[in-house]
Amino acid sequence: MEAFLSRCVEALQTNIDQGPGFHVVLGNEACDVDSMVCAMAYAYFLFKTGHSEMTPLPVLNIPRAQFILRSDNIFLLRQSGLSQDLLLFRDQLNLRSLQSSGRLALTLVDHNVLPSSDSDLEGAVVEVIDHHMLERKPSTSCPVTMETVGSCATLVTERIIQKAPEVLDPQLALLLYGNVVLDCVNMAPEAGKVTPKDSQYAAQLEMQFPALPPRGALFQSLQNAKFDVSGLTSEQMLLKDMKVVTGGELNLAVSVIYVTLEEFLQRAELEQELCRFCQKHGCHLLLAMSISFRDNKQPFRQLAVYSANALYREEVSQALEQACNPALSLRPISSPHSHIKAYLQGNTLVSRKKLLPLVKDFLRERGGEPGEGEEEEEAPLPPTPMNSLVEGCPLDGGLPRISAQALEETFSKMADQEPLRATEGH
Repeated sequence: MEAFLSRCVEALQTNIDQGPGFHVVLGNEACDVDSMVCAMAYAYFLFKTGHSEMTPLPVLNIPRAQFILRSDNIFLLRQSGLSQDLLLFRDQLNLRSLQSSGRLALTLVDHNVLPSSDSDLEGAVVEVIDHHMLERKPSTSCPVTMETVGSCATLVTERIIQKAPEVLDPQLALLLYGNVVLDCVNMAPEAGKVTPKDSQYAAQLEMQFPALPPRGALFQSLQNAKFDVSGLTSEQMLLKDMKVVTGGELNLAVSVIYVTLEEFLQRAELEQELCRFCQKHGCHLLLAMSISFRDNKQPFRQLAVYSANALYREEVSQALEQACNPALSLRPISSPHSHIKAYLQGNTLVSRKKLLPLVKDFLRERGGEPGEGEEEEEAPLPPTPMNSLVEGCPLDGGLPRISAQALEETFSKMADQEPLRATEGH
């Protein structure tokens, strides 16, 4: 794999304006572990089998500077002995220029339609491998492999084993296996993510490569890495999982953070950092939703409201305090900063997904029709995806070691299915 990735970097540097072009394997804009591994593995498969006349390139669909936010991706790369310096990112090549010169073919993995910002690249899409709900229109020129398994890496593993099993080696097996185990919550049926096909190919990798790390230990290490924010700046913590809503003259950012609010509020020069953050990203208001765990492993949520403008801060705070559909059950807690209001959120079923409609209602009442979007230059990150979740299979809340990510998904689906409980449960 190292030699292949090195060859990709060299090819991009030396053949960008000549040669037959590039067959880019592109994951989704979240650039989670599944998208990264599938892009790398499938491009490697194309290279080893000679299926493409163009040079296969795995491309991660974020700017290189944002890869530091993907701590679980970085951990799995290190475990497999690969340097992130060998990876190619979206800001390292101009896909539109390649397409206009007829030198681009695109294979989409872990998504099946391009976002509206990339809709002009649709003509270059030649294949899709995905496990989400199919949104793509059928086309004879673009074969689609789509199955709602727990992990897209399961489908890539299946393709490799069926078409070219000799491509598999211990390094590639670790990448694929670690991803499937992470996406499928340690293959636990109670989590509602794993399917028989996921289990089949995870077991096949285990059998073929007995030196793979123990499943449970690998899963827990990846989970710990996923929510490790040590070493991140406050800005990076906020960008890790941020959504921006715009209405009228106001831009409001909502970020999920994975530490307690008390810990976040104690960060050095936090208020100055939040001021710079909002100026840099054009936001007038910032809501920081924290999810963490008590000693008894029960989750709890907290909420911080920041704005340098006292009127904006008070208006959105009152709107959230008075919200009833759903009710957040907010209780003020001490904040060491004059421009930050802090709350304990009693209704833990209200995730960011359920908070956003309340934010939009607030903006609408102020006279602005809200719309959603991410910062194009600095934070083109969608909310952490419900990656691999099989529709209709909500997570079981009884699993004691499921991560904050899984709980986000659990609460969101529970609230969808039982709106009365969401408003009356606390």
